[in-house]
Amino acid sequence: MGITEFVAEHATAFIDATGYLSVFLLMVMESMVFPIPSEAVMPFAGFLITTGRFSLFGVIAASTLGSIVGSLLSYAMGAYGGAPFFRRFGKYLLLDMHELEATQRYFQKHGQVTILTCRFIPVVRHLISIPAGVGRMPLLPFLVFTTIGAGLWNTALALAGAALKQNWEAVMKHSHAIDVGVLILLVAMAAVFFVRHWRRWKARQAA
Repeated sequence: MGITEFVAEHATAFIDATGYLSVFLLMVMESMVFPIPSEAVMPFAGFLITTGRFSLFGVIAASTLGSIVGSLLSYAMGAYGGAPFFRRFGKYLLLDMHELEATQRYFQKHGQVTILTCRFIPVVRHLISIPAGVGRMPLLPFLVFTTIGAGLWNTALALAGAALKQNWEAVMKHSHAIDVGVLILLVAMAAVFFVRHWRRWKARQAA
């Protein structure tokens, strides 16, 4: 059993037993650093719409509110832990205060587009609120674009789940492809991150 299939199996049973509260809590976790894929949570919630267990409005409201709360918690982690983290642990990750300042400038200038588009990118959307907090992106735009992005994404997944109906189990049989894709993406992101920051760190050390 792959990671996605394992999470989906337990998440769906939890949703069926606990209702909207579980949708909210799982999406809070999905918007933080927990490995809870919305691709596993929301389609099943959407499937339950067709059975009368949930309503479309209820699913969208619960999931989007969960996404907002989780994103705010991650934002707070970045905003209040960013500078102390960089000062204490940055050197072990080839990071320094220059990186913090660059992150702050980036989110001040491009934060709105970044937050909106990253809500649609697997893995990245789990983490994007932390650098937004580190960069001290203005809170109101952060909330507005998080709500828009999360609302659109959650609605699309819920509608997809409703359309899948009886094909849900067939889709899960191919979930190993999702696992492989996510793993490749994580490795690639880690490699790019390390190489770029190692080069910059070495250049600053030599200066």
